[in-house]
Amino acid sequence: MNRVHRIILILSLLFAVSLSAFSKPMMKKRSINYKTYFGSCPSRVVGNLTLELLSEYERTKSLRSLKKKFIREGLKEKHFLSSYKIKYNQVSNFLTFFYECPAPLLKVQVYKEEGQEGYSAILVENGELFDPTYEVLLRGEKKLKKELPVISIPLSRLDIELQKKLAYLIKLVKDKFRSKLAEMIISDDNALTIILSVRGKPSSAFLGKAEWKTKVLKLQKLISYMEKKRRVPLIINLSNSKKVVVKFSDNS
Repeated sequence: MNRVHRIILILSLLFAVSLSAFSKPMMKKRSINYKTYFGSCPSRVVGNLTLELLSEYERTKSLRSLKKKFIREGLKEKHFLSSYKIKYNQVSNFLTFFYECPAPLLKVQVYKEEGQEGYSAILVENGELFDPTYEVLLRGEKKLKKELPVISIPLSRLDIELQKKLAYLIKLVKDKFRSKLAEMIISDDNALTIILSVRGKPSSAFLGKAEWKTKVLKLQKLISYMEKKRRVPLIINLSNSKKVVVKFSDNS
């Protein structure tokens, strides 16, 4: 090989190397076609889940193995899912993934006895508590825009029954009233207090320990009526569901 040929070969190799350095890496070619329906879930989280499940299916060729993987690794809880469905079309060799996630309702502040650190969580519509990351992910994808009311609960009172009861109450009221909820407090003796923001002014409602459904609906009607009158109660005592006591500030 003469000098000219060597120079041409070297230049060709250098050109090939430079191309490989700047070219995009090849994506792994899938042996199966697929589609994902994200529902109201954070798409980044369930998108990664889909890829993980695809790899499992390509290895096992079994939908049953995917179901076992969900149970074994707690994928439903880990990826904030309320439900999922996976369908396979044998004719077109096509997998379809359907995901749904619950709507967030409240920011929960769980407090312990004095001197002990509490923790935060997100109460969702099925009554479960999710990690606060769930709210961050939804806001990052603009799937959650409104502010969530905060509720403080002592650890001694926290259980799934209370969580479902609170989720039911929040879903029970209209969106207009829900937007006025600023804070909720469960006391050590299980009494409920709701702090509202009405026309930019605070209003505290004491609902006591029982009949929360009846009292919340009464509170909703009362606030709607007072708004029309352009008056905001400072304190609303609904401890007795048959008797409503309202107090206004001196300058209202």
